[in-house]
Amino acid sequence: MKKMDAKLRNIRAGKYSRADFMIADAKDADMGGGIGMAGPRRRPDGSFDGMRSRREYLDAIKAVVKQDIVDIVLVSASNLELLTQEGVFAKSAVQPAVRANETSDIWGGLRGGKYTGVPSAPHRSAILRRAMYGSGKKDGGKIVGTDLGLYSMTFNNDRDADLRTLEAFKEFRAEAGALGFRYFLEVFNPNAPVDLDPDLAAGFVNDHIVRSLAGVVKADRPQFLKVAYNGPAALEELAAFDPTLVVGVLGGSAGTTRDTFELVYQAERHGGRLALFGRKINLAESPLALIKLMRDVAKGTLKPADAVRTYHGALKSEGVQPARALDDDLQITEPALMLDRSPELVHA
Repeated sequence: MKKMDAKLRNIRAGKYSRADFMIADAKDADMGGGIGMAGPRRRPDGSFDGMRSRREYLDAIKAVVKQDIVDIVLVSASNLELLTQEGVFAKSAVQPAVRANETSDIWGGLRGGKYTGVPSAPHRSAILRRAMYGSGKKDGGKIVGTDLGLYSMTFNNDRDADLRTLEAFKEFRAEAGALGFRYFLEVFNPNAPVDLDPDLAAGFVNDHIVRSLAGVVKADRPQFLKVAYNGPAALEELAAFDPTLVVGVLGGSAGTTRDTFELVYQAERHGGRLALFGRKINLAESPLALIKLMRDVAKGTLKPADAVRTYHGALKSEGVQPARALDDDLQITEPALMLDRSPELVHA
């Protein structure tokens, strides 16, 4: 059994402990970008030497899987194929997942692209049968890839665009159900909202999640959710509404190291059960050191500010120049994180 399955079983049985909090590394940037998808090649002295190659990106994924701290690694179907051929997941308790669709609002890494400013349009390039069985001609048999994927949606208060999004979701569920393919559901904040009061955006997203799943029977429902962290109230509202909906938070921008640890801490505190981070991990000076400390924060053995200090100590031990001075890296910069008014939280 993969770690993910064991933890989901505990959560759904009402036996959640902080050890069951899940961490996912979202290494699927190639589904939204081009040459620069893997991020800059960072030297230990803090300078940069162009963009990392696909091979370097694959090696970074292999290192994360080998570390065996994360529960899930999300990749593109093409990269899963290569990693599977190299035996990366063969004896690992880390669950591989593929991005099953790439809506137009995530095409932000394309140089000169202007897709993110218009309402999201649904699109899928991955073929689920291929992601599961590779090049085998039979529909059944041994799964050589994965039976888990991420499906994403974005609602913008645009009736026609939102209807297209929902119809595409229904088609996906039908195909996934026929194959026995599991999925988790990502719902982004509106990327091009139409006449939507910003103060109501978090509620708009929560309501759309609940409404869009109301007609979906248990066999076709997502394993868990991936949503933007819109503050404590919004997360608590969604997590408390239906205990069968396991809620996770996405990472968003890279931010400071304090932002990363604070998001894990606040997500767990307010009902989240997963942290699914992409840029926060991929663009860190030392992704493996960061992941280790994310786990410590999730378990409650380190507070976010202490984790930042420990991280800087790890960078020094590795001979790596931090991107920010410690005092700067201790700052909370993401607005949603500043909505938490817990007494023990000291906003920098």
